[in-house]
Amino acid sequence: MDFENKDFESKTFKDVDFSNKSLQNSSFIDCTFDNCNLSNVDLENTRLQNITFKNCKILGLSFSRCNKFLISFNFKDSLISLSVFSDLDLKNTIFDNCQIFDCDFFETNLSRSNFENSDLKNTNFKNSNLSFASFKNAKNYSIDPNHNFLRKTKFSIPEVIGLLDVFDIELG
Repeated sequence: MDFENKDFESKTFKDVDFSNKSLQNSSFIDCTFDNCNLSNVDLENTRLQNITFKNCKILGLSFSRCNKFLISFNFKDSLISLSVFSDLDLKNTIFDNCQIFDCDFFETNLSRSNFENSDLKNTNFKNSNLSFASFKNAKNYSIDPNHNFLRKTKFSIPEVIGLLDVFDIELG
């Protein structure tokens, strides 16, 4: 099936392999992707509004290339790797129980977002707004408090020690 230059509304995509497909210039509104493979998908000017990704494999996507107007999505129990979320307004975005590996969040508004129970191994946050975000029970994050805005951000012990990584100190 061709997914370029199409409009999809209130549609559920279940067990669909989108790998290496182009979703260029398409619009997805109020859609759910359940157990889908979205590896290396081209998102150039793709509109994603109120999207849910559940149990998906998301590899090598540049969400920064999407149409930024009203962009909104949430992730649950998904593998998100080698993907870029930079320069986006993702306020209130949920990344629940996800593996978020080697991703970039540069200049991203993630205020009030939820990363609870997620593994953020090798994921980069720089000049991002993480105010009121929750990292409860998240692990493997390394967030530089000097280069991100943290206000009322929620962390769990002992993982919060990851905030000290940038200071090159030893804890005894």
